[in-house]
Amino acid sequence: MGSRVKRKAPTEKETQDDGSISKALGTRIQTERQKRNWTIQELADRSGISRAMISKIERIEASPTAVTISRLGVAFGLSMSSLLSDGVSKQRLVRASEQQLWTDPATGYIRKAVSPTSGLPLQLVEVCLPARKKIGFPSLSYEILHQQIWVLEGALTFHEGEEIHHLSTGDCLQLVGGKDCIFENRSRSTGCRYVVALIVGR
Repeated sequence: MGSRVKRKAPTEKETQDDGSISKALGTRIQTERQKRNWTIQELADRSGISRAMISKIERIEASPTAVTISRLGVAFGLSMSSLLSDGVSKQRLVRASEQQLWTDPATGYIRKAVSPTSGLPLQLVEVCLPARKKIGFPSLSYEILHQQIWVLEGALTFHEGEEIHHLSTGDCLQLVGGKDCIFENRSRSTGCRYVVALIVGR
């Protein structure tokens, strides 16, 4: 039986960073919306996220899920990684201790932004998906992205439309795009850790 994938409890700094991320995200969404001269209603129509929810996110009154952030990113033509960044920093080196951690409030999955925020199209994201959890993204989330999934630890069941891929440690899958996708960890006790490599632009 494989060893359980553990992640240490968040430090005080990491807990504070979660609040900082929510604040920065609300500001970034508002900035991107205003750059395009969109009303909140226009962004709601383009993203499929309710006007009330977008308003709460911009006012830092709600913590959006990964799916919500992804849908908003698609509306702007940005990846989730880009939307979670500040959109300003162009650093080429990011130390392990500086890599942004974000926890999805719906599933508890932990997302680490590995890549420097240099504005380059290649982005690396490490995800730890807890046991017996799954998260789905609509096909629109993949229209602007090339993506590959590389499993580092555990086992991942990846649903790509009607096709199901059972991925083990070391396996790497190229996504075709244009299909609703679900990341699922069917283990009862073992977390799954994987890397998503993506390039923005098709």
